[in-house]
Amino acid sequence: MTETQKGWVVIAGLGPGADRMVTSEVQDILAEATDVVGYIPYVERVTPREGLTLHASDNRVEVDRATHALEMAAAGGRVVVVSSGDPGVFAMASAVFEALEAGSKAHPHWLDLEIRVLPGITAMLAAAAAIGAPLGHDFAAINLSDNLKPWELIEHRLRLVGEAGLAMAFYNPRSKSRPHQFERALEVLREACGPETLITFARDVTKPGQALNTVSLRDAGPEMADMRTVVIVGNRDTRRVGPYVYTPRFAPGHQPGQAAAEKDT
Repeated sequence: MTETQKGWVVIAGLGPGADRMVTSEVQDILAEATDVVGYIPYVERVTPREGLTLHASDNRVEVDRATHALEMAAAGGRVVVVSSGDPGVFAMASAVFEALEAGSKAHPHWLDLEIRVLPGITAMLAAAAAIGAPLGHDFAAINLSDNLKPWELIEHRLRLVGEAGLAMAFYNPRSKSRPHQFERALEVLREACGPETLITFARDVTKPGQALNTVSLRDAGPEMADMRTVVIVGNRDTRRVGPYVYTPRFAPGHQPGQAAAEKDT
């Protein structure tokens, strides 16, 4: 293989949904690609063209599609693995490196491949921007799906994060196969965060049907979320100002500049 035929893998984020939120860097790399690999609805967002082969697959074969991408790159392909949002947030970047680690034992030349990760705008950040600034202080992102971890661990993390006073953003909150878990999540959050803490349900973020609904945890119901919803829970200090929701940048009782002023005296 000559240097000009050397392949590469780029793991790219397509943003939360609207075409305008795909970065120019990602658009440019898609124009160079010979192959695009990804979950069916994400690959459908890529415009077909001559010289580009689209490889769409089901959403539970992440390592298989990552391995396929590495195989094509090793054969000289310019391969883009697409994810929605950011590829490093509950998406394909980790799966590609997992496949690289496993496959490099049999194919050590894979370690010489150029692999890049191009960031994208996550649904979490797009939702937060639409609401105001609910993630303005420390926060945690949690995937509520128990496909890759037990529900008991999810519940444990919800309680600890809530008690620690962090805001939270939830991916995959409620599906048809696990409709009751989110109801239990809300119970844990009311106990850990307090029933008056604000929670926002952001559905179809950046798409024409975008809908935002902010209520207190006391008034939140499981039917408010589905797999097209990003859920953001504030901390006890998150508040409304007009139509917006924001979390103060500073911890309770610690005003900006206070530490510096005390140090100077």
